[in-house]
Amino acid sequence: MINMQQGRIVKIISNQYTIQIETEEIIAKPRGKMRQQEAPVVGDFVEYEKIEDAYRIHKILPRTNRLLRPAIANVDQALIVTSLKDPDYSCHLLNRLIFLVSLAHVKPVICVTKQDLLEDSQAILADLGKYKKAGYEVVFSNPGSDDVELKQILKGKVSVLCGQSGAGKSSLLNRLNPDFELQTQAISKALGRGKHTTRYCQLHEVCDGLVADTPGFSSLDFTRLDTSHLDECILDFKPYIHSCRFSDCKHLNEPDCKIKEAVKQGLINETIYEDYKNIMEQRGKF
Repeated sequence: MINMQQGRIVKIISNQYTIQIETEEIIAKPRGKMRQQEAPVVGDFVEYEKIEDAYRIHKILPRTNRLLRPAIANVDQALIVTSLKDPDYSCHLLNRLIFLVSLAHVKPVICVTKQDLLEDSQAILADLGKYKKAGYEVVFSNPGSDDVELKQILKGKVSVLCGQSGAGKSSLLNRLNPDFELQTQAISKALGRGKHTTRYCQLHEVCDGLVADTPGFSSLDFTRLDTSHLDECILDFKPYIHSCRFSDCKHLNEPDCKIKEAVKQGLINETIYEDYKNIMEQRGKF
């Protein structure tokens, strides 16, 4: 009789899968037949068994969600680490990251870093206020801050950190848990952007929750994603989305579109709509 057990994958390096079972961890490999199926990712709950002195993964249990990049499953929220300086603040990158995680049914949380490096942050803070008004959670973290609000957000949740290279994801984790010795690297002035300092995806225990630190990225490709329901994922649109003349309104060129009217009236963040429109028009070309 096969004695199947269950656990969560917390780290993958090459073909070695670290599975967490309560307070201990084991190293397992997938069974041969799994190589023809979709590979497990960090965050997956799996069934495994012990065969002699080795552990073998038999199957992946059903997922609540799945992010493509970073490759991770069963995530409660995504901390979108948004730097105000080095690299400079970009509302368009922030918008696209919000769209990306929302399409994967993951809650976006905006985590603002490096405010201490900016002499005058009033204009950016006013812009971030639009996200808060729409219903997005916005939290700030800087060296020396107590991070009480952020710690509460992370408690009991599985979170993924995402954002542009150099935004301070690894530094943020080091502040939250001083035991970490995650490699951090200064911004490359020659390139004008950060180098990838995180080599693989791993779930770390942070603030009574699990947090994934992942390689940074700044370009996002929506052409392979189903964006047909993107409008339903955007908090700015929710008060108006079912008020358009047409039930299948895409909020692009249709008449009597309540979302376009709300944008004109300043009720919807203009850059959110601009990025939504660009993505939808780009999708139409494929």
